Amino acid sequence: MDKEFFFDKQAKDPIERVGGRAKVTGAALYTADQQFQNLAYGFLVGSTVAKGRIKSIDTKAAERAPGVLAVITHQNAPKIPGYQTGRDPAKPPTAGQPLRIFYNEEIFYYDQPIALVIADTYERVLHAAKLVKAQYEKGVFQTELGSNLAKAKIPTGPRFEDYKRGEVDGYKNAPVKVEQEYYHPIEVHNPMELGNTLAHWESDQKLMVYTKTQGVEATRKSISDAFKLPPENITVHAEQIGGAFGMGLRTWPYEIAAVMGAQKVGRPLKLVLHREQMFTNVGYRPATQQKIGIGATPDGKLVGITHEAYANTSSYEEFTEATVNLTQFLYACPNVTTRYRLVPLNMCTPIWMRGPGEATGSFALESAMDELAFALNLDPIELRNRNHADVDPEKNQPWSSKYLTECFQMGAEKIGWKNRKLQPRTAQEGDWLVGYGMGTGAFGAMRWAATVKARLQPDGSLLLQCSVNDMGPGTATMMTAVATEAMGLTPAKVRIQMGSTGLPPGPTQGGSNVTATVGAAVNDVCTALKEQIATLLSKEGSRFHTANVHGVKVDDLLFAEGAVSLKQNPAIKMTYTELLQQNGLSVLEQTRESKGQQQQYSMYSFSVHFVKLRVHKPTGRIKIDHVVSCADAGTIVSPTTAASQMIGGAVGGIGMAMMEDLVIDHRFGRPINNNLADYHVPVNADIPNVDVVFVGKKDPYINQMGSKGLGEIALIGMAPAIANAVFNATGKRIRTLPITPDKLMEG
Repeated sequence: MDKEFFFDKQAKDPIERVGGRAKVTGAALYTADQQFQNLAYGFLVGSTVAKGRIKSIDTKAAERAPGVLAVITHQNAPKIPGYQTGRDPAKPPTAGQPLRIFYNEEIFYYDQPIALVIADTYERVLHAAKLVKAQYEKGVFQTELGSNLAKAKIPTGPRFEDYKRGEVDGYKNAPVKVEQEYYHPIEVHNPMELGNTLAHWESDQKLMVYTKTQGVEATRKSISDAFKLPPENITVHAEQIGGAFGMGLRTWPYEIAAVMGAQKVGRPLKLVLHREQMFTNVGYRPATQQKIGIGATPDGKLVGITHEAYANTSSYEEFTEATVNLTQFLYACPNVTTRYRLVPLNMCTPIWMRGPGEATGSFALESAMDELAFALNLDPIELRNRNHADVDPEKNQPWSSKYLTECFQMGAEKIGWKNRKLQPRTAQEGDWLVGYGMGTGAFGAMRWAATVKARLQPDGSLLLQCSVNDMGPGTATMMTAVATEAMGLTPAKVRIQMGSTGLPPGPTQGGSNVTATVGAAVNDVCTALKEQIATLLSKEGSRFHTANVHGVKVDDLLFAEGAVSLKQNPAIKMTYTELLQQNGLSVLEQTRESKGQQQQYSMYSFSVHFVKLRVHKPTGRIKIDHVVSCADAGTIVSPTTAASQMIGGAVGGIGMAMMEDLVIDHRFGRPINNNLADYHVPVNADIPNVDVVFVGKKDPYINQMGSKGLGEIALIGMAPAIANAVFNATGKRIRTLPITPDKLMEG
């Protein structure tokens, strides 16, 4: 079904997605596509128990298999220098330390790598990996969150202490109260591209790595720390990323294993995870049990909110996210209490997933707001408007910009909110119950540091270089859009080099920071180029100087169609190629670092998601008819990729609300649906008509473009919008995700 996009009136015509043609034609090369001479292949063998110790491991049959070059286990693994520092090497990993692969015989979770088999072909390594046999001394393990809440603990560090504003648990004094619990199961990232690494030691002190990472600079630092190599001796490439959703936000043990294996055999080594290993070894959105107590006056003014969250982490490392943080600032409420606890389980360490923490927290908060609205007999939007936070109540600072009210208005009109019935189960079409729901999202509008180099070339084209990579949001398209606007070039005249260390350093792609960060650096470096051009035009002998135009300033100039002209007299004009030739230059080059400054403003992006759906009474089947996603993300630099981001968030929210659930057999501590046949995700037929609406008003403080982050708010609030619509349709409040037909069937 066609998707409809509505952009702000100031938006430029969308430019073609940079790199899109290469991706859809197969010309784009990903990590596993890279080829080296004498390439070896690795495969990880995983533990079959969830906790214990390896009593013995037999690798002889694997070592004798055709083409096998080596089998690495804890018994013969090369020493990783970084594993030997900072702790007693005789002790196993403890809370706060990532898993040290092949470090000793200790097993912490099911499918933990116990061996790396290396062979000369992929088929041979798969065969040999099946020949590795291990015997275990099994330990008592725990993989269920709900039965282990008594073991919950406050995470390390002052920022995780209980948050208190006003009276602790002040909601209890409200005339109207709602107290409920909400559960979110484990959700797995599962991007199309598998986790994979190609490592090549060019010498004993020089390393080249291709890998699936959202930040090449961060990966280089992790490898440098592990192998104690100077960072400048390590090159990390990740020019193409086939999706990540957050799984590429850290360096995983399999990547260290690939580097270790390449060092062991003295050959380039490619290691690609199996799809089942993507469920067990590269993180996930953790299971989370939440409790909300919320109270208000009869006229709908909030009195207090208490939000408690219990989430799992691994038994060897703390993982934290901002599950309760949204509650601290989203609404004007005098009494707010939040508590966040971790429950260690025998599983791999979780990792941030799109909308990290806030997406999970919004399910509880926005469901509870909907429950409160029902208890008050109020429209859910009206309840939110009555508690709109005009300033950030957590920081007591003004917002840099906030157009949340506009999001409510625009989205409500587009979805047909006026047709929503206040009482549930009162709208029906044959055997289908009709319902409307909405949910609010917010995420910090962050701006980090980035450096961009710009080279104006002899043919008048512009080359931009930055090590930031692109896992799909359209970073190169955004950079091109900013540069074409600044320099007056067509998109075809802008070329992007990105995704490799050695280029000017850029940020990790995560936290919705890249447009605000790298876009600002592109803007700054283009400004520096234009200032250099103005200086050249002021030189004696230039075309502008001979026309008696002296002391040219950038503001005097018009940059358009690959040329620069005088605003007051457009006939005085020079192409970039002519400018370089006249000055005897082969290139104009500028490099600029750009980073955010501490502001006395609270910076957030906001979203509102609206859903219209139908529920089939006899079977409980849900059919989503229409989604409207509204975003307050400042200036929209690239409408095409921004709309794509919002649609992607809607799809992710549908999966979160209705399908995704990693099922663990707690008798054995292992997943039973660790494949894409049994772990359900949305497909094309599940996606309804999606309207994307942008407020499009500039944020005056975050950067020169006025652009705030978008990727996270595209998802945050979507799952509760669906749950709230289901309640409006059926009168059944589902507080445990996913919302499957069995929970809605009649009778």
